[in-house]
This record gives sequence, C-alpha cells and structure tokens, in this order.
Amino acid sequence: QVQLVESGGGLVQAGDPLRLSCVASGLTFSSYVMEWFRQAPGKEREFVSAISRSGFRTNSADSVKGRFTVSRDNAKNTVYLQMGSLKPEDTAVYYCAARLRGSLSDRNYSDNGFYWGQGTQVTVSS
Repeated sequence: QVQLVESGGGLVQAGDPLRLSCVASGLTFSSYVMEWFRQAPGKEREFVSAISRSGFRTNSADSVKGRFTVSRDNAKNTVYLQMGSLKPEDTAVYYCAARLRGSLSDRNYSDNGFYWGQGTQVTVSS
C-alpha cells in the first residue's frame, strides 16, 4: 500500500534552516506530483510547495516563496523541503502528499489518487 513517511522535523531557532524529507513507497514515485502542506494549531491546513513529476517545475505559497525550496530524488523515492530563514509562524505539522492526477496548480485532495503522509512537527522558537 501507499506510504509516505516524513522526517526531519524538530525544534529550531528563528533564522535557522531545516530540511524535511518524505520517503514514498507502494507507488511509482515518478508518476506523482509531490506536495507539502502544513497545519498550525487552530488553523486550516495550507499548501506550502509542490514539485512536478520530473522535478523540473515547482510552485510555492507566497508565505514561503524565497525561503523554502522543494526538490525530489526519484531514484530514492524522496521529496525534500529545504526550509531557510525560519520564522516562529512557520511552526506547524508539515505533511507531504502525492498526487497521481492533475498538475501543480491542483489543490483538492478528495481524489482517490491523492495520498497523505503522517506529518512531522516543526517548531521554530523566537
């Protein structure tokens, strides 16, 4: 079955970098757009970044643009989120997701070809 396992979260100081990883299994990784979302306490889950199946194109939310970089290694079935200049408002549970159908601009996740990971906590202290 499809599994997405995030890692790399933790407690960091504002301004520091952190890299999250998400390893996928049970799917043909290169067939999926890979995405990152986050959810802070009391807030809705929000889109962070997405990367195309080939890794050639990316898209990021305005709130993280210029600070976060999404990348992927299809040989390792892994998508990364390199986070820099972290701010306390970046504190959230970060989730990776895999999207079989659609493109970078799609944000729905009711599609049965959309899969979530379990999330990893990122806490940024001020």
